[in-house]
Parts: sequence; structure tokens; C-alpha cells
Amino acid sequence: MKQILFAGVIGLFLTLVGTPLLIKLLARKGYGQYIRDDGPREHASKRGTPTMGGIAFILATIAAYFLAKVITGYVDENADATPTFSGLLVLGLMAGMGLVGFLDDYIKIVKRRSLGLRAKAKMAGQLIVGIAFAVLALQFADNRGNTPASTKLSFITDFGWTIGPVLFVVWALFMILAMSNGVNLTDGLDGLATGASVLVFGAYTFIGVWQYQESCANAQTLTNPNACFEVRDPLDLAVVASALMGACLGFLWWNTSPAKIFMGDTGSLALGGVLAGLAICSRTELLVAILGGLFVLITMSVVIQVGSFRLTGKRVFRMAPLQHHFELKGWSEVLVVVRFWIIQGICVIVGLGLFYAGWAADK
Repeated sequence: MKQILFAGVIGLFLTLVGTPLLIKLLARKGYGQYIRDDGPREHASKRGTPTMGGIAFILATIAAYFLAKVITGYVDENADATPTFSGLLVLGLMAGMGLVGFLDDYIKIVKRRSLGLRAKAKMAGQLIVGIAFAVLALQFADNRGNTPASTKLSFITDFGWTIGPVLFVVWALFMILAMSNGVNLTDGLDGLATGASVLVFGAYTFIGVWQYQESCANAQTLTNPNACFEVRDPLDLAVVASALMGACLGFLWWNTSPAKIFMGDTGSLALGGVLAGLAICSRTELLVAILGGLFVLITMSVVIQVGSFRLTGKRVFRMAPLQHHFELKGWSEVLVVVRFWIIQGICVIVGLGLFYAGWAADK
């Protein structure tokens, strides 16, 4: 449990202190955000704001995870400070998706164009990272035979029939691409995606702790072994989630309106990827659609807008993604962000309620 606290505090401290240093570095190199001409007029003033800020919380999260291990092992000789395969795979997924986003951001800046990487190149990078994660997540079984991921679908826990390794890779890729692009679409207003991510990672910190306390590995000490969780490394996933929560919270200090730095695709692809990784490794693959409900809602607004225009030639929203629709209706940016945070908070409460209800029902 100490590792969870240390990881969160260290992640928070590193981004609070490190982000302004990154801002100065990016500003000196002229790595500023390119703003679309067809977006809300108010966004024109954001042109030139340093981007690729995702570097700050990616590095802070990784550092916080390992420093928490080192510190815990130093202050408590009996503590297990060994990194787990689940934790390392989720962090690797975050770093890999962040690298794809970094290349996309870098090309946007150097080429002075809003598209960045070509669609095929960007998709290829995401596929390589996603496939590597999915394949490795089915390896490294522990002494109970549990691997970081399972070939069964999951909501609160695994259910149904085994879908096999090939279909699992396809399913994992869908989740990674859907969540990473969902966070990417949400990252359109100052602090919106960052604040929403803090809430979701807080939920996964709680889920990891609960799964550890009710783990099937401790079945002999549980009052009801039938309600246990068969997850390989739940406590270490909580450490990763806590480090992410702290790192994003510290980054939010500089990313909130008026933003001094944007996360860019570097950050949004990394956050979406790691969110999918946490869901897969914690056996909450379908539950993440509720916990990350804001990302799903905003993604669906784009799907509806594009589908409606292609089928009828008419638009449902004034502009997609959804947050820009409300801006064009006259809502201030801060008003949109805070209200969308409230929506995300409700999604987290509903998701955690379903998680607890599913566990209690098994009891």
C-alpha cells in the first residue's frame, strides 16, 4: 500500500516541478501548437503554445513507479518491491503509444501542418505497439497460471468462453485504438482530457486495491472465496494507476485554462493506450467504457456527425467533437470543461458502483 501512496505523490511532484522546465525547453525550440483555421475563433490565441507536454507525465509516471519501488524496499525490508510483468507491460504500452504520438506531434511542428503523420504510418505505429502488448500480455504466467491478460472477455471479472489468442489480439487492438483515439478527440480544450483522466486513474487505483484485498490467491483467508478476483498483479496495477493519477494532476496545474502547455498526441495516445492496458490487465475490459464514459461520448459525437453528413448531407452538431459544439453555442471554454468533468465524475461513480455491485452479487 505504501507504494501506491509514494507513486502518486512522486508523480505529482515530478510534473509540478518538471513541466515548467519542459515548457521553457519547448518554447525555446519553437515547438508550438498548430491551430486549425476551421475551429472556434477563440482558439486562435492558442497558436504557438508549447505542445508535446505528454512527455512530462509519461516520464514522471515511469519514474514514480520505479522510485516508489526503490523507496518502499528501502524503508520496509519485508515489502515486495519487485516490478511485475503486468505493471511493466502497461507502462510499456503507454511509452510505445506516446512515441507514436511524439512522432506525429514532431512532424506537425516541423512541417507546419495539422495532420502530422500520414494516416497509414500512424496506424502502423499503433498496430505494432498494440500487437506487441497483446502478445506479451498472454505470456509470463504466475504460479497460479494467471497471465497479465486473459483470452476471455471481461466486465467486472472474466466471463463467457475463451475467444482464443488470435481474437484476443484483435480485441486488444480495438480497445487500444478506441481508447487512444477517444482521449485524442477529447483533448480539444484546456485541461479537459487531463482532468477526466485523473478521475479514471483514481478509479483504477481503487479497483486495483480492492482486487488485491479480494484476490483468489488469498482464498483461504476470504469469507467468500467465490467472490474473489483472478488478476495476476492487481496491487501493482494500482501503483501504476496512482502514479498516472498523480502525474496527470500535476500536469493539470499547467494545462488548465489558460494552458501553458498542451499534451499533444504524445500525451493523448499514451493516456488512451495505458487506460486500455489497465482495463485488459485488471479484467475490466467492458467496464472501462463506463469508467471512461466521457471519452466514449465524445467519440460517438464524431461518429454520429460523420455518419449523418455522409448519409443525409446534414450535421447533427454545430461542430464535432462534442465540446466544440457547446463552445459554438456560446458556452465559455471553462464552463464546458467543468461540466464535462462533472459528467466524467458521474461515469466514474456509476462504474465503481457497478464494480462493487458485481462483487457483492457474487457474495
